[in-house]
Amino acid sequence: MITMDDIVREGNPILNKVATIVPLPPSLEDKQILEEMLQYLKNSQDEEIAQEYQLRPGVGLAAPQIGLSKRMIALHFEDLDEKMYSYGLFNPKIISHSVEKTYLSTGEGCLSVDREVPGYVPRHARITVSATDLDGNKVKLRLKGFAAIVFQHEIDHLNGIMFYDHINKDDPFYEPENSKPVDQ
Repeated sequence: MITMDDIVREGNPILNKVATIVPLPPSLEDKQILEEMLQYLKNSQDEEIAQEYQLRPGVGLAAPQIGLSKRMIALHFEDLDEKMYSYGLFNPKIISHSVEKTYLSTGEGCLSVDREVPGYVPRHARITVSATDLDGNKVKLRLKGFAAIVFQHEIDHLNGIMFYDHINKDDPFYEPENSKPVDQ
């Protein structure tokens, strides 16, 4: 079981590295690791389990955050319309995105960052992601709003980018042009 002790914190060089592509079909080991990553998210959102194991709640987790430089992400959350997203994905890639931007009005957080980083993180309002799921199926997901933000945050981890790298250094609460905020 993955716990907070397994989560790599900012400052670790693996978080600033571009992760390697996972050969497909994935090995049994890679599949098990991705299933464990997804289970961490589910556990972290269960009050009893989270309290017992002192898990910080998360909606997404990328393999570099557990010290593995591989293109794997897990996501488990409900969007504002109560649509459930629960995925373990290999080699996710943004294949198209909107010009329109969005950002979380409350800012973003990260399991690898133990401090609050104030500011708006500009993201694409809509994206299309292609990947391979845990069952080996090719998937193409069209995402918008909060879901698009979560996926972009996790895919950034695979490219060595932290959420705060996007925050305007001179004016952290600068509203990106052509954007609408998302409240979560």
